[in-house]
Formats: sequence, C-alpha cells, structure tokens
Amino acid sequence: MLKVLWTRLKQGHRTMGYPDGPAPELPARFLGRPRFDPSRCKPDCAGCAGVCPTGALGGGKLDLGRCLFCGACAAACPEKAMEFTQEHQMAVRVREHLELGGQTYRLAHALEQRTRKLFGRSLKLRQVSAGGCNACEADVNVLGTIGWDLGRFGIQFAASPRHADGLLVTGPVTENMRLALLKTWEAVPAPKLVIASGSCAIAGGPYRGHPEVHDGCGKFLPVDLFIPGCPPHPLTILDGLLRLLGRL
Repeated sequence: MLKVLWTRLKQGHRTMGYPDGPAPELPARFLGRPRFDPSRCKPDCAGCAGVCPTGALGGGKLDLGRCLFCGACAAACPEKAMEFTQEHQMAVRVREHLELGGQTYRLAHALEQRTRKLFGRSLKLRQVSAGGCNACEADVNVLGTIGWDLGRFGIQFAASPRHADGLLVTGPVTENMRLALLKTWEAVPAPKLVIASGSCAIAGGPYRGHPEVHDGCGKFLPVDLFIPGCPPHPLTILDGLLRLLGRL
C-alpha cells in the first residue's frame, strides 16, 4: 500500500490546467475548424463538392454540421480555398451558424441568465447513443478521465434521465432508437437542455438520407448546442459546454 501511495505522489497532478491555463497541444494530424474562402473558387469548379461524402459543400458554403472532417475537400482544391486549421472551438447555439461562406464564425454564446443561474454551477446530463458508431461516445467518455476531470466544472453524467438536466445526444437517430430517445427526453424534468454532439447527431453524418435514419435529433428535440465533428475532439466538446454555461 505504501508503495502505491509513493508512486501516486511521484506522478503528481495530472489534470490539465485548461481553461485557466493553455489548451493541450493537439497532434499535427488534427483537423480543426476549416477556413473557407469562396472568393478564391474558380467559376464552375466543383472539385471539392464532388469528393465530399456527405454533400456538405455547395452554393459557396460549407455546412460544418454535415462535415466529417475527412480533409478530402482541402486536398482536392487547387486554389486552396479550403483549409483545415488547428482551431478546436467550433460549438454553436444555432444550426445555421454552422454554415461557412467567408463570414466570421459565430461561436456559441452562453445560456440566458435565468437558465445559466440554474445550470451554471451544476449540470447533470444523460448521454443517449441514438445509433452511433461509438466514436463520439468514446470521446465524451474521455472527459471523465483524470486528465480532463469534467466534474471539476460541476458537469457530470447521470445514469437516469430523471436525475438529469438535459440530454447529450450522439448518433444519427436510427428508427430503432427514435422512441427510446423521445421517452428519455420526456423523463427529464423541465427546464432541460439538449446537446447534439457529432455530425451524426446534427445532420445524420455518413448515414444521412438512409431510410432507417432520421438525420439527427433536431427533428424531434429543441437543440441548445451543436458540437460539430466526426467525432468531435474532447477539447471541442469541453469548449462548447463551458461556452454554453458562460464559463469562458
């Protein structure tokens, strides 16, 4: 036992200092918030749109809600009108704000003062995997590890929707999960929140348009926060949650 305690003391403090300190360094292969400048596009050039697996590009706009962050569009663009940065901040409050077309990106603003007073220091979420592949779910789970320690912000995941303040939904909402999602939502006491995490939960992801998929949870639930990504990086999820609660 003494040996275990001594080893733990030598390990020191493992939880990151973010957001009070700098954000952790992300790997070079990380594809963050893209920059899209349609003014650099050649007339009648649809090279980037042609390689996009979800139809996220079109009409001079990029829909981050559909984007899988595969990077194929940037690789196919000869004019470099599209490039992916290392910016992890991507969560928004309004679905339309996920559309990029050269304008300033509008990150999520905090909840209204009355709602923030209720949830700002203690937010319990019930996570619902509505047919996801487990990638988004895995990155949500990372937030509970010692390096991230989501609980230090008063944010925790509840086992029962009756003990929760809202839902964090992942997956495209398959027909098999539609009723389960709605029943879980009904079980959460009001006032309550909905967070759509990942391209599947926002717009169906790579399964968009399939007859057994409902293309995200926005068709059934009033979404308060959209977190794009496939899957969203844990830092992107954390940033979105803290912005929603007015903690950044």
